[in-house]
Amino acid sequence: MQHISKLPHVGTTIFTVMGALAKTHQAINLSQGFPDFKMDAKLIDLVTKAMQNGHNQYAPMQGSINLRKAIAKKFNLLYKTSYHPESEITITTGATEAIFSIISAFVKPKDEVIVFRPAYDCYEPAIALNGGKTISIEQKSPNFKVDWDEVKSKINRRTKMMIINSPQNPIGTVFSETDMLKLQELTKNTNIIILSDEVYEHIVFDGETHQSACLFPDLKSRSFVVASFGKTFHNTGWRIGYCCAPKPLMSEFRKVHQFNVFCVNHPMQKALADYLENENHYLELSAFYQQKRDLFLSLITDSQFTFSPSKGTYFQVLDYSEITDENDVDFAKRLTVENKLASIPISVFYENNVDSKVLRFCFAKKDETLKRAADILNNL
Repeated sequence: MQHISKLPHVGTTIFTVMGALAKTHQAINLSQGFPDFKMDAKLIDLVTKAMQNGHNQYAPMQGSINLRKAIAKKFNLLYKTSYHPESEITITTGATEAIFSIISAFVKPKDEVIVFRPAYDCYEPAIALNGGKTISIEQKSPNFKVDWDEVKSKINRRTKMMIINSPQNPIGTVFSETDMLKLQELTKNTNIIILSDEVYEHIVFDGETHQSACLFPDLKSRSFVVASFGKTFHNTGWRIGYCCAPKPLMSEFRKVHQFNVFCVNHPMQKALADYLENENHYLELSAFYQQKRDLFLSLITDSQFTFSPSKGTYFQVLDYSEITDENDVDFAKRLTVENKLASIPISVFYENNVDSKVLRFCFAKKDETLKRAADILNNL
C-alpha cells in the first residue's frame, strides 16, 4: 500500500537522535531536558496515598476539581488574576497535549500561525496537520531579540494565532514587559489567539519577574496559558500539564481535549493538588536552578566557549565558534561520540536551519554531573 504522508518533512526528533547517541556511546546526557536527580519523596508518597484511597478510575474530563482550584489559587497568588476552576482551567496530558489540542481546536486550512524561532519542535507539525501555515519570526544569535516591526508586517487577515514561549526553549531568553506590551498592542482589536507556552514560568533568574500573558488584560482575553508540572516538580515522565483561558476559548478547547485523551492520570492529579498547598514547592524553584546555572558557568570560565547567562529555563546556550567551524549538528554528534558529552544543536529549531555555532546544554543535573561535563568542555 502507498500513502501520502501528512508530515512529509518530519523525521525523528533531534531529542530522540541525541538521546539515543548518548546512550549508545555512554555519554553524559545534557541534551534532553530532564533532571538526573530525584524528585521530592513527599510527592511520591502522596501518589501512593491517592492510589490506596481509591483514586484509580477516570478523573473528570476537565481534571480533578481540587487540582483546578489549587491552580486558580496559584494564579491569584503569583499574578493577581483569576481563572474560574470550573470553566477556565483544564488538566492535560503534559503541555504538549495542551498545545496540540489548542491548535487543533482553532486552526483551519489556510490559516496562518506566527511562530518565534528557534522554536520548540511540537508547534509546526500540529499546525501542518490541521492545514495551517507556519509564519516564522527569526530570533538570531547572540541576543535573540524580537523585531516587532517584522511581526507587525506578518500580520494579515489570515493570521489565526501566535505562539510565544517565555522563558524560551531552546535559547533561555525571556520576553520583557515591553515585549508583552508590544504583543498586546499588535493583537488588540483582532481575532488573533495567543498560545503562550509558559512551562518554565517558575525558572527565571537574576531577580526578573515572569511576564505571563495573563498579566496583560487584553492579551489575557485572547490567550491560552500553557504550563507543566513535569518541569516544575522534576517529574517529566508523569506527563501532566494544564492550560488556562477565558471560558469561550476553553469551551472550544475541551471539545478537542475530550476526544484526544479524555482525561489525565487520576492519582497523580490528587497528589499534585495536595502538594500545591505548600507554595514554596514552586516559589523556591528559580533560586534552585540559578544555583545550578551559576555553578555550570563558573566551571567553564576557562573553556573556549562564549555565552550570555541564561535568563530562564534550565538550558544554557554556548557559542563554540572559537573551537571549530563545523556545523552545529556535526559538532554535537562528534562531541557525543568522541568526547562523551551530548547536547542539542540549535539550527534544527529554525525554518532554514540557521547555524550560529551554538549548542544547548541542560543544567538540570546533579552538581557532580555538571562538574564532569565541565571537565570535558574545558579540554576542547
